Amino acid sequence: MSDPNLPLPTDAELSLLRVLWREGPSTVRHVLDHVDEAGYTTVLKQLQIMHEKGLVTRDESSRAHVYAAAVEERATERRLVDDLLDRAFGGSASRLVAHAISGDRVSGEELGAIRELLDSLQSDDADDGIDNQ
Repeated sequence: MSDPNLPLPTDAELSLLRVLWREGPSTVRHVLDHVDEAGYTTVLKQLQIMHEKGLVTRDESSRAHVYAAAVEERATERRLVDDLLDRAFGGSASRLVAHAISGDRVSGEELGAIRELLDSLQSDDADDGIDNQ
């Protein structure tokens, strides 16, 4: 479980966390193999800082230390979205969603999945007796 009191990861930290979430516990060398344009000492130092912050754990039982994410991916995504929602959109979820889906980066397939999700959420609310109109 992610601690809401931990700092939000920076962009560089998030890049390393993505590797750890996808690959599981990893050595610095393994993480380095999965990130672009970074050197060994840069990745090592960043992981050390992340360890100090509580974002990763470190197993020092072997010569090559093994790092693992100490925060859950979904919980971190939720915290990042909540932060963006508050800072950039004044807490308006509809403005955030409108901006997210109005660009060229959303495919027709993604829009279909979003429609299904919205229909599902609306159906769940109707089942609970909540009127969304």
